[in-house]
Formats: sequence, structure tokens, C-alpha cells
Amino acid sequence: MNIRVGFGYDVHQLAEGEELWLGGILVPHEKGAVGHSDADVVLHVICDALLGAANMRDIGYHFPDTDPKYKGVDSKLLLKDTIKLVREAGYRFGNADVTLALQRPKVLPYIEEMKECIAKVMEVELDQISVKATTTEKLGFVGTEAGVSAYAVVLIEKVA
Repeated sequence: MNIRVGFGYDVHQLAEGEELWLGGILVPHEKGAVGHSDADVVLHVICDALLGAANMRDIGYHFPDTDPKYKGVDSKLLLKDTIKLVREAGYRFGNADVTLALQRPKVLPYIEEMKECIAKVMEVELDQISVKATTTEKLGFVGTEAGVSAYAVVLIEKVA
């Protein structure tokens, strides 16, 4: 079969004094995501889903948080490198569907900008990228605003 599906999941703690990068854009908020890189949970799940679909392990394997060169790195660079790896392995990108789980801030005003940023970084059409957001109705670590999580599913096709 030439079609493959990949799934990604990521979570980051939220803390005051950190920036909140989501889908490649800076979202204003009093808390931001904590991580070795810029902690962009949306871009990280797309990377993991792409790598999983291509059976190429995960984001931590390719961009380990033990490597100082990734300290504070812009996750758009990680996504750009990931899609390049997947393409070099002979796959064509079909689409990505991302769900962001975050109690606050409301991200509806930023969704289109996120999609545009992701599509640009991946060099794909805008309609190949779906980003949705939800809360957890104040339940769990997302609901108590201790963290942010995201899920992604991608479709790729073997072409070479």
C-alpha cells in the first residue's frame, strides 16, 4: 500500500515568563510553554506524525533535547527539516489535521495565521492543513492551565 497515516501527540507545561508559540506564531498570553526548543506543541505533533507515517522514529530521535544546538530553536526549522526528510524518503504530503487542547487563551483568532504559517513552512497548499482547538472543560492538566497538548494525524503517499 502506498498511502500511510501518522499520528502525533505532544504536551508542554505552561509557566509564567515563557512565550507561547503555537503553529509557528507567537500568541500573547501571560503563560507560555516550557521546553528545550521554543516548545511549539502544534509544530511538534506535525513533525511526529510525519515521521511516524514514514516509519522514521520521532522528533526526539532526529532533534534530541540533549543536543545544545536545539536549545531555544525555532520549531519552524524542525518542521522544515522534517518534511525534507520525509520527501527525501520518497513520500508526498497529503494533509495534516491538528487538534490543539488549551484552556486559555482562546486561539480562534490565530487559527488562520497558524495554518498559513504551517503551509508556508511545509511548502504545501493551505487547504492541506487543518488546525482546530478545544478546551478540556477545566478538567486535567490542560483544564487547570498547567499545560497544553496537541494531537495530529497526517497522510502521506509513497511516490518513489
